[in-house]
Amino acid sequence: MSLVVLVTLPPERAHDLARTLVAEHLAGCVNILPGVQSVYRWQGDVAEDPESMLLIKTSGEKYPELEARIKSLHPYEVPEILALQYDRALPEFQTWLREALSP
Repeated sequence: MSLVVLVTLPPERAHDLARTLVAEHLAGCVNILPGVQSVYRWQGDVAEDPESMLLIKTSGEKYPELEARIKSLHPYEVPEILALQYDRALPEFQTWLREALSP
């Protein structure tokens, strides 16, 4: 099973987290989408913050370790970590991803 995992975080933290996840073979690739403006409810108030979104490509097998690593490095008390399973992708991309996730 292949996953795209969405994570939002402060822009100044995005690059370091992305590099760590790829370096540790928890992600094959991480796209950093800057300029995300998030509006959300937190502790009874409406909050608004600039963020970056990470699009993390990984496998279902790597997800538990990936999630734990994100939680350990993420600055938020409750980080947004959303895993979306996909069942179709270019076969060559899938092969590349499997290889990228292997140490």
